[in-house]
Amino acid sequence: MGQPAQQPSRSLWLSLIVLCAGQMMIVIDQNIVNVALPTVQRSLGFSPENLVWVVNAYVIPFGGLLMLAGRLGDLISRKSVFITGITLFSAASLLCGFAGNEFTLIVFRFVQGVGGAIASACVLGMVATTFTERRKQAQAIAAYSFASAGGGAIGPLLGGVLTDLVSWNWIFFINAPIGAVVVLVASRVVPKDRGLGLSKGADFLGALLVTAGLMLFVFTIVNAEQAGWGSTQTLVLGPVAILLLVGFVVREATAAQPLLPLKIFRSRPLTAANIVQFLMIAGMFGLLYFGTLYVQRVLGYTSLQAGLGFVPIAVVIAAISLGLSTRLIMKFGQRSMLFTGLVLIIVAFVLLSFARAKGTYVVDFLPATLVMGVGFGLAAPAMMGLGMSAVPANESGVASGLFNTTQQIGGAIGLTVLSAFVSARTSGLTASGASETDSLLGGYHIAFLIAAGFVFVGLVFAAVMLRTGAAGQAETEKDAAASDLAVS
Repeated sequence: MGQPAQQPSRSLWLSLIVLCAGQMMIVIDQNIVNVALPTVQRSLGFSPENLVWVVNAYVIPFGGLLMLAGRLGDLISRKSVFITGITLFSAASLLCGFAGNEFTLIVFRFVQGVGGAIASACVLGMVATTFTERRKQAQAIAAYSFASAGGGAIGPLLGGVLTDLVSWNWIFFINAPIGAVVVLVASRVVPKDRGLGLSKGADFLGALLVTAGLMLFVFTIVNAEQAGWGSTQTLVLGPVAILLLVGFVVREATAAQPLLPLKIFRSRPLTAANIVQFLMIAGMFGLLYFGTLYVQRVLGYTSLQAGLGFVPIAVVIAAISLGLSTRLIMKFGQRSMLFTGLVLIIVAFVLLSFARAKGTYVVDFLPATLVMGVGFGLAAPAMMGLGMSAVPANESGVASGLFNTTQQIGGAIGLTVLSAFVSARTSGLTASGASETDSLLGGYHIAFLIAAGFVFVGLVFAAVMLRTGAAGQAETEKDAAASDLAVS
């Protein structure tokens, strides 16, 4: 695949801004709906059992299509795939805002998830291939990391503001003008790229297996708590999803033109980065979900106040990702910053496990989230930089889709596992005579400790996988980075 044509620096940075804006819009939409669900239920008459599908109808196609969309970007054109996805996402958002009943909202949310997957799958690959100089690539990946992490923190706030001050419809309407601007600017400033051609990787059987397997797997996971881990649905669909994914791996090992070249996993940095991201996001979903519940159900905050409570972590992630992380990575190396960030995230979760029933936001929640913001701001850019630096340009789309897939699967599995432990702990405390508040708090404490355990396992994996055969390479990269820093 030809490299993007050289463009003036201003145009390149404008392309980064528009790519990150598109990514942030999609990430925000994954969280913005949660605080509006009670209002949506009252407005459209959702039954309690169907309300969850406002979320699941988006998550299932999003998680299932990322791998395929990323590879299509390599084969056709990452820019074209990105613009197509943003267009579809924006149009579906507008339709969601106009939905007048359960069925239409769920259908349009599904289409929205399809568009989000198509657009999001290629963004990291575009960022990594557009910025090839070491320092600029580190800065660009840091900006992408902020767009992904900051969007998750901003979502609850924006959802609360729009729902309380305007109406729930505007959590969807707002995407249409933003998406239109993104498409218009991206079509002009994002560098053109030429794909390998469908003949170089049009593995339709592999595409069918991975898409069906991932969508069924995500469906099974997100519904496991409601249906029950021992239900017929879970016990049947789970193994079927795993069989489809195993079939995909077998297919890719034997196909002449695989959708996902398995040789990509020979790279220790890429494999380690994806494992770390899976475990880190599994833990981070615990903060976004159970942290919100803590400030609302224990501290008594409103949905808008709870959203405002996450502003500091978004600010810290922005400050670290966009300001300090690049300099620190260039000086100390990606591995060092990854390890440091993961340790800080673990510390933050441990701090949250001491949150009190009669505590205060400033003492019991804010310090931990500030530490969390610093940790994530350091770890995420280093993790993505390590992974993407080991991928050739003509496979950056599928690598980008892989990163997004592990993020979605990690979030779905993490939240489901944490919810199961929270439910068991809360029920046990209630049965022993504890008050409702103490029972809820005990459940949240368990969630935060298990989330810390997820990230600790990720730290161990990173230390082991990036040690043998990678330490010398990392030191070389650090020396080169320091040289670049001195020259600049």
